[in-house]
Amino acid sequence: MQHIQTAMYTATAILLIVFAALFAAFCLLVVVLVYFELRKSNIPPGVANPGKLRAIHCAYVGINVVGQILERLGLCHQMNFIRWCRCCIMASKRPVPQGLRIKDLTFSGVPVRVYEPTAASGEKKRGLVYFHGGGWMFGCIDDYDEVCRYISLESDTTVVSVGYCLAPQHRYPAHLDDCEVVTRHFLSIAATNFGVDPRRVAVGGDSAGANLAAALCQRLSKTQECHLPSPCAQVLIYPALQMADFHLPSYQQNHSVPILFRGRAVFFFLQYLNGNTSVSQQVLEGKHVPAELKLLYKKWLDPDNLPPQFRKGAKSPLVIANHDSDVYHIVKQGLDPEISPLLAEDDVLRLTPAAFVLTCEFDVLRDDGILFQKRMKDVGVDVTWEHLSDGFHGIISFFNQGWLTFQSSRRGMDSIVRYVKTL
Repeated sequence: MQHIQTAMYTATAILLIVFAALFAAFCLLVVVLVYFELRKSNIPPGVANPGKLRAIHCAYVGINVVGQILERLGLCHQMNFIRWCRCCIMASKRPVPQGLRIKDLTFSGVPVRVYEPTAASGEKKRGLVYFHGGGWMFGCIDDYDEVCRYISLESDTTVVSVGYCLAPQHRYPAHLDDCEVVTRHFLSIAATNFGVDPRRVAVGGDSAGANLAAALCQRLSKTQECHLPSPCAQVLIYPALQMADFHLPSYQQNHSVPILFRGRAVFFFLQYLNGNTSVSQQVLEGKHVPAELKLLYKKWLDPDNLPPQFRKGAKSPLVIANHDSDVYHIVKQGLDPEISPLLAEDDVLRLTPAAFVLTCEFDVLRDDGILFQKRMKDVGVDVTWEHLSDGFHGIISFFNQGWLTFQSSRRGMDSIVRYVKTL
């Protein structure tokens, strides 16, 4: 009996040692892979809280690496692991603050969260339909709970946060369709169900969500229904607005600045479009755009249209004589204004509502927003432009997130609230 117990103890010890060795090897592999990924990043000295941003980037890279390993081991899907981790980091359930009522509902089959100020008002309130960011692949209503709470409370606005479908399970136009049906539904019941004036309802979002907001405004301007008003404004926070040119100065200057690298921007666009990421490098090189279209887009995407301070250090891309027709046919729908709102014709832009555009200095998407606000101003659209000189892509999503909060997050949020109050 004693021999059996000794053997069992020995076997248990061996299993523990093997497990510890495997776990140590796994951790070492993660550390090595994270280290090599971090070497590709660059955090400029002018960025807000560079040490904090580096820690966040390290965490995101680590999550991505662990997700890759777990998927290769067949334990779980990388996408689900990343979404779960992001939710754990960004989503925190706090008590509902005084003066606010929060409801989880569905509008036309799409999940939404409605934030209603409870303070008495002598007139119908304003509304904002908000589309979260996340590269059309990530993000959820919970991730943006603090953002929507703050906008709603501080501006006395009923905010509808939309849980639209995501890639890779869904491709264009599913995301935009979800945003449209929710917006139309809210406009149709705003007055009766929520005490909101439908003529004072704006749409907005950040990053990919801002892309959806801008595209939706253009779509609605072309398909107006007489019984429903159009959105009164579009609130665009560091918007992704075109996939025709990834050589703009901001793409060059911030190509490796967290949390959105130049290559990842192309990856997200392609995931939203059709999921064919095998052409990423050709798209980065500009081989997906025929010469005649490059000439057409030049009047809108010419870096000379940017203020001089945003062109410093940027180089003109090498001219590519021949485009790749196969690549063009794979991604040509991405040049449609519903995916690239910056490429819309003047006659379409002229019909869109007033806009608020927030850009960040250390963001590959900076120039998309600057060029878009210039185009809208040129055709007579009322535009308010705010720029965070120390901001980076995604900074708003870290608002009121404890130690993850940046001072620029609050400055950005306060500029959004100031604008919403004017609607």
